[in-house]
Amino acid sequence: MAPIVALFLSSVLIFSVFSPVNSLSHNYYEKTCPHAESIIAYAVKTATSKDKTVPAALLRLHFHDCFIRGCDASVLLNSHGSNKAEKDGPPNLSLHALYVIDSAKKELETWCPGVVSCADIVALAARDAVVLSGGPSWDVPKGRKDGRTSKASETVKLPAPNFTISQLQQSFSQRGLSLDDLVALSGGHTIGFSHCSSFQNRIRSFSAKHDTDPSINPSFAAKLRGVCPKNGKSKNAGTTMDPSSTTFDNTYYKLILQKKGLFSSDQALLSNPKTQNLVKKFATSREAFSKAFVNSMIKMSSLTGGQEIRKNCRVTDPGEFWSRNFTVAKRSSKAYQHRWKPYFSSQFKRKQIKT
Repeated sequence: MAPIVALFLSSVLIFSVFSPVNSLSHNYYEKTCPHAESIIAYAVKTATSKDKTVPAALLRLHFHDCFIRGCDASVLLNSHGSNKAEKDGPPNLSLHALYVIDSAKKELETWCPGVVSCADIVALAARDAVVLSGGPSWDVPKGRKDGRTSKASETVKLPAPNFTISQLQQSFSQRGLSLDDLVALSGGHTIGFSHCSSFQNRIRSFSAKHDTDPSINPSFAAKLRGVCPKNGKSKNAGTTMDPSSTTFDNTYYKLILQKKGLFSSDQALLSNPKTQNLVKKFATSREAFSKAFVNSMIKMSSLTGGQEIRKNCRVTDPGEFWSRNFTVAKRSSKAYQHRWKPYFSSQFKRKQIKT
């Protein structure tokens, strides 16, 4: 009976950590911080104008946050004392653009002190990142709270680039996400960049029988070998996720059908009949992909379990990184609207998907 009890308790724990929160709402900040989304969108737009890798980084940040303890911004916390935080775990060492969240948070604390959570900023920034990359827009449910726990050891829960379809399915199902969600959210790989370490296993010494992964296009593998040095000394070597790496489209799925998926986990989507059919569907219809992606993003981003509203996204206790040496000026409602309203105009709503 002991193994059965242990399995039951494990299932209860997983459900409690990753259950959707019903208290989230679309108009959560309507009265307390009405221009919160405008401020966040402006921070994302400003950063993207200077660095085209920002959108992919913000989308990845959101995903890595949600898959550990739910969407609670625990990925932003600094390591402290003997505790090594999530962002210092091996899968998260290449995360960047956290400064965009800091920038938005600092401005929000000026206008609406102690109101908008870091977790909501991450979720909204991910949406804005997709929109700025030419992807769909959607209403993000808000009201998440920030977590107080962050452990690097828990980053092993993140799906790895070399996962099989069975491992991917298990990882997603533990978070209440289906195979449909798996295929739709994998489409986020249509933007961004990957270092060689994430796909090196496919292009050299794959197995005793094959030097190269048989599921990869030979010419594509040769191209990747040209990019990634055999000795692996160049830490920055890598390639874009697809040729249109700054445009959020359905090219990712088309490449998988051509055996040009970058990761083993990408190509693994063809090894299951259901996921293979979804790959074919999304490769044919960008509209179908966009709608599925939006639905899955809303579902994933509703997994949360935080406890507070941080003043500084990097620490649970005010101090360390956050500067309190600024004056919160009294600003009129008219001046406030004049500054921020234009930055969440039709540009950010033009492709909104109805769910």
